[in-house]
Amino acid sequence: MIRIKKVINEIKSIVKKFLQKLRRIDYVIIYDYFKIFKNLDDHKILFLSDSRSSLSGNFKFVHDEISKDKEYEINTFLKKSLKSKKSLSEKIELCRYIAESKYVFVDDFYPIIYALKLRKDTELIQLWHAMGAYKKVGYSRGGVKSLTHRGYTGAIVSSENIRKDYAEAFDMDIDAVQALGIPRTDIFFDKKYANKTRKELFQKYPKLKNKKVILFAPTFRGSGQNVAYYDFTTIDFKKFRKSFSNDYICIIKLHPFIKNRPDYDFENDDFYLDLSDEREINDLLFVTDILVTDYSSVIFEYSFFDKKVVFFLPDLDDYKNSRDFYYPLDSYTYGDIAKNDEELIDKIKNGKIDEKKLKEFKRYFCSSCDGKASKRVVDYYIRKKDYN
Repeated sequence: MIRIKKVINEIKSIVKKFLQKLRRIDYVIIYDYFKIFKNLDDHKILFLSDSRSSLSGNFKFVHDEISKDKEYEINTFLKKSLKSKKSLSEKIELCRYIAESKYVFVDDFYPIIYALKLRKDTELIQLWHAMGAYKKVGYSRGGVKSLTHRGYTGAIVSSENIRKDYAEAFDMDIDAVQALGIPRTDIFFDKKYANKTRKELFQKYPKLKNKKVILFAPTFRGSGQNVAYYDFTTIDFKKFRKSFSNDYICIIKLHPFIKNRPDYDFENDDFYLDLSDEREINDLLFVTDILVTDYSSVIFEYSFFDKKVVFFLPDLDDYKNSRDFYYPLDSYTYGDIAKNDEELIDKIKNGKIDEKKLKEFKRYFCSSCDGKASKRVVDYYIRKKDYN
């Protein structure tokens, strides 16, 4: 029976891969044309994303470090979402970039690239946007093997301990996964940057001044970018607002994939500041006193601040059944758990972090982040230097 099931899954895998290639046959044909008529250029570097429209996150830090060398041609092909259509001229330009670039960086799911049979000397490097190893991604979620997250020649992680988890997620040899640290975390070790960022945020949003800042930053539900949502019925924003004195303010920062919005007028309530349109969350952490999140990888970045975190998990059982985690939930919860909005209010006011657990959390998941990750990544992949 097990053998029959294995054969069936292999057949499904072959069919799924074929259909994925067929759906992107135009890219395959155009790319193969350029493979014949264009040479690979060791000095050309390409950044690709279908989830960000500008250089930000790990992309920006790696890009800026590469730019110091002055000898590389850096190109970008960025789209805000998977739903953003590409014209024929854009498809041609994209395939030419990929065919000519020695180094291709992605930081998320990028469906087009997996359908292509890249040149053997092309380096496809995954600078995954999420730090640590929390909710399962890629092949760690099981299911039939497909072209998704295939073909990476390299990937970075935030700690030696989780190399195996990313190797599983991306179906890679563990030797291709390097604990180089996460470039965008370099700012947490830069006091000058921290002071500058706080000053700029207070100038831009003056109502943050002299307040205890709650940052509400949940991740999305659903299987991916195209169907992402959040169930806002789990929290009564009016009740939440009335539970706190004027000493508090709450920043709303929803995951970029979440398209639905709560039925609440944040704009006309001084207690709330909706910054969901800000692409990156890390700068907001510099003015945050209490983080409220759930299954978001922001818990890894915020651990560097040693401040209060409340895990708001009203749908924990359902989430575990549909997504699950790399490690037991207790491995992550260095702050209190709240299952409803009454518990959430109480934990924000009275909860504490477990300092011993937080220390172990950072040791296990974040040990390769030290303020020098951007240089290490570029040294290793581009400059071909020993990073040890």
